Amino acid sequence: MSIPTEPIGSIPRTPALQDALAAHAAGRLETAELTKLQEQATAETLATLAGLGCPVLVDGEQSKPSFVTYPVAGLTTLHPDGAVIPFADGHTRQLPRLTAGPFRYQVRAETYVRDARRHTELPVKQAVIAPSALSLLYPGEGLDGYPREAFLGDLADEAEADIRGCLEAGAHRVQLDFTEGRLSLKLDPSGGVLDDFIALNNEVLGRFDEDQRARIGVHTCPGGDHDSTHSADVDYAGLLPKLFELRAGNFYVQLASEPDPERVLGIIAEHLRPGTRVFVGVTDPIDPRVETPEEVRDRVLLAARHIPADRLGTCDDCGFSPFADDTSTSRELAFAKIRARVEGTALASQALGL
Repeated sequence: MSIPTEPIGSIPRTPALQDALAAHAAGRLETAELTKLQEQATAETLATLAGLGCPVLVDGEQSKPSFVTYPVAGLTTLHPDGAVIPFADGHTRQLPRLTAGPFRYQVRAETYVRDARRHTELPVKQAVIAPSALSLLYPGEGLDGYPREAFLGDLADEAEADIRGCLEAGAHRVQLDFTEGRLSLKLDPSGGVLDDFIALNNEVLGRFDEDQRARIGVHTCPGGDHDSTHSADVDYAGLLPKLFELRAGNFYVQLASEPDPERVLGIIAEHLRPGTRVFVGVTDPIDPRVETPEEVRDRVLLAARHIPADRLGTCDDCGFSPFADDTSTSRELAFAKIRARVEGTALASQALGL
């Protein structure tokens, strides 16, 4: 046995793809040509990760507009003036707003799984957006003829189909991105919104059996966009006990950038359910300095003091480019950090005699 290590999801898009996305948005490039370039970038990303020795690959989200909006790309019942997410450096991201029902995904993540598996025989992981994030699309004032309860029912059905499709397409792991969990405590310190998020996500996760949930995970972090976060100032102690109520077999927890990781590890150890595994973040995508394998090893060994080695894994704190237009981190830097994670995790496995 060795300690498993997995990426979170996004990798900065290739320069050629960045140029193509801009040209397509301006109407200077046909969709078919953009799709071809996205497939080339996906194949290149998978090959590079395999060359770094990654035991589990991701497509780097080269074909996603963002980690959160891919299911609604092309949906005509949206208006751009939805919920605003503020980041610590002052910039914002704005979600679209639903204008009519019924709500249906336009793109399912299983298409990314099938495309990626055409380029590799190694295990492929797929990140999907948690239904709790998409619940923010529904306007606070409601919609005539489409009550919130009907929307949430449709959303749960669509999210279930998204996850199930990835599993059936052969995904090694399906990871729900739940960055809004920590953010919710900033917006509502009472925890009521977080409770609603947990209940909605569990409604979906509860539709899978134990073997399926062993292949499903949940990722939490304080956001990462243009080298800034939206909720790093929120105490993890308010989130983690609720997080481990989610009916998933794996949890991916941002940790490398935490100011007091040992305190967080103590909270994790207290609330971790039997039969679940925690992948702790050992590289920080926002920090421009590349961690050394020895630093990664030491972070894993610290985690192993609190979490049994057979229930421990490693990951990056967050994706390296969750939004397609984020060029704050280069591909070269992302791959260097991933190499350090893979090599450092192997060193920790050796030190622990695994």
